[in-house]
Amino acid sequence: MAIDIRTLGRADYSATVQAMQDYTASRTPESPDALWICEHAPLYTQGIAGKSDHLLHPGDIPVLATNRGGQVTFHGPGQVVAYPLIDLQRAGYFVKEYVYRVEEAVIRTLAHFGVTGHRVAGAPGIYVRLDDPHSHAMLPQRPQKRTDSDVPTPDFEGLGKIAALGIKVSRHCTYHGVALNVSMDLEPYERINPCGYAGLKTVDLSTIGVHTTWEEAAQVLGQQLSIRLAP
Repeated sequence: MAIDIRTLGRADYSATVQAMQDYTASRTPESPDALWICEHAPLYTQGIAGKSDHLLHPGDIPVLATNRGGQVTFHGPGQVVAYPLIDLQRAGYFVKEYVYRVEEAVIRTLAHFGVTGHRVAGAPGIYVRLDDPHSHAMLPQRPQKRTDSDVPTPDFEGLGKIAALGIKVSRHCTYHGVALNVSMDLEPYERINPCGYAGLKTVDLSTIGVHTTWEEAAQVLGQQLSIRLAP
């Protein structure tokens, strides 16, 4: 069953979350999976376990509590936000694999624009090397198989975060999703500890020299997600 992709353009955050919750609550095993792609007016969203001390000085930007995982992040114009609504039970993979597939879609999207995206052990999302975003050299901070059960403390040395992930799973079905920074006003990130990490630098494609449109980035990410999230 193909994913129903909808490009919503600029969408109200609260209304979009409500629509995702309604779709998830009412869907049946026969309901198609969906992918909603949009951007939001400036706002901070706080994850379900979010700590208020990560909001340093939000100023006039609204702060909304939400039921996704993760800490505080920023949404604003020039960011492609993708919300996959996937029935994991029908798709045949679990949450950990789902996160991996979403991250892989972002990595492939960045590769389309000549940028190498990286995972960091212990910190969901995708990162780029600030000194050379095109370098294919593997990060020492990358996730690796470990014999111990300890999750390492994330190491962001030399990195900038370009995509943030925050998901919710209800009745085996996903909502919320991933946000890729394309061409934004990045100043609001300086007013928070992004994703709960003090001093974590946030970048977008334009900052690292890639000039594209929101529409092109949305089209590429949507295509990659539809490929990667298929059963």
